[in-house]
Amino acid sequence: MPSKGCPPDKVSYYTVMALLCKDRKVEEVKRLLESMVRNSNLIPDQVTYNTLIHILSKHGHADDALAFLREAEDKGFHIDKVGYSAVVDSFCKKRRIDNAKSLVIDMYSKGCNPDVVTYTAIIDGFCRVGKIDEAKKMLQQMYKHGCKPNTVTYTALLNGLCHNGKSLEARDMINVSEEHWWTPNAITYSAVMHGLRREGKLSEACDLTREMIEKGFLPNPVEINLLIQSLCRNQNVVEAKKYLEECLHKGCAVNVVNFTTVIYGFCQIGDIDAALSVLDDMYLSNKHPDAITYTTLFDALGKKGRLDEAAELIVKMLGKGLDPTPVTYRAVIHRFCQWRRVDDMMKLLEKMLARKPFKTVYNQIIEKLCDFGNLDEAEELLGKVLRTASKLDAKTCHVLMESYLTKGVAISAYKVACQMFRRNLIPDLKLCEKVSKKLVLDGMLAEADNLMLRFVERGLQQNEMHL
Repeated sequence: MPSKGCPPDKVSYYTVMALLCKDRKVEEVKRLLESMVRNSNLIPDQVTYNTLIHILSKHGHADDALAFLREAEDKGFHIDKVGYSAVVDSFCKKRRIDNAKSLVIDMYSKGCNPDVVTYTAIIDGFCRVGKIDEAKKMLQQMYKHGCKPNTVTYTALLNGLCHNGKSLEARDMINVSEEHWWTPNAITYSAVMHGLRREGKLSEACDLTREMIEKGFLPNPVEINLLIQSLCRNQNVVEAKKYLEECLHKGCAVNVVNFTTVIYGFCQIGDIDAALSVLDDMYLSNKHPDAITYTTLFDALGKKGRLDEAAELIVKMLGKGLDPTPVTYRAVIHRFCQWRRVDDMMKLLEKMLARKPFKTVYNQIIEKLCDFGNLDEAEELLGKVLRTASKLDAKTCHVLMESYLTKGVAISAYKVACQMFRRNLIPDLKLCEKVSKKLVLDGMLAEADNLMLRFVERGLQQNEMHL
């Protein structure tokens, strides 16, 4: 900048210092302060130090911020309660409450009485380390010193109570908030609601949400979903649905995830018809199901053996322009293989693949067929897998070979290995040795010798084969 005839001013220096403070490059900041004086004749002043103290505190570098605070005072600058509060808050966020208390005592000794921001930081600090009684005492100290707590102060205390298993006490404090001349806000209600939820007090959490909504503080979809999930985990799925409907009718931003969570809850307790009813409610509420919604219902129907209905849902999903996800493919493959309806599965997969290709679909089919013992059907599909001849295909072949060995059908495992060789895939040597030994036991000496000979032809010596 100086070489272009544009010497940097203090704003330029502060901009660079802010970046250095964020990365905790304190030594470079000090050199920059020296450069301000030496090269630009700019003397660091009160604003300079306040800037450094606030930026370092904001980014969690409390010790460095305190060092600059002391340096500023040594040079005769007066750091006000705002600067002190920033450092106190930084210590509290790091759970270094003793350092924060010491700094507050220092403030008193210098006639810089703490304000509501300072006290709130200390109360939050006590809560972070689980010292709730100390936090309450600090609240009383505020009144004693003529400093009135505000909503942020009370919210910090209530949040601490909730994180220490005292959510009902926090709830009671909201009930008497008017007596203490403070008003809960959306953050206050949210903190207590989630505290009640974490403690399993779900009925109280729902009631508080209703009160929150009546006060005009609408929970967001994430908050709604956390409570729905908790209700569903507790098998209160009907209550979860009722809560969802209330939120919807009160104008909350209910989304597809909230509906899907209720659907999943009904599926988990085996009430598929209720889950399908929620799907109808989605359409009526103009909340469009996504691929996860359809996949959830498909899997639940498939688990019950209602595969025709399940397949209709997937076709409907495709008709809505939704792409099947990898999870959708896995669910379809698992459930159809489970019920041995491979032909129907292949027809449905063709429609899905036309919409969204999935490279490993045949690998997954073969491996799942092996899991359910349908080895002949698995082998019929092997040709489609071996078209690409990748490492993943080799793994699939090995799964099929292992399955044949487990059933004692070594000749089928041998045929799979031969197909691999024809596609320039080298089977696992140790696995093939197992196959060869089983072939010998079955009296198929020619096949056993031929299998090992294939490795020799590929350049592997006998001594390497038996390492």
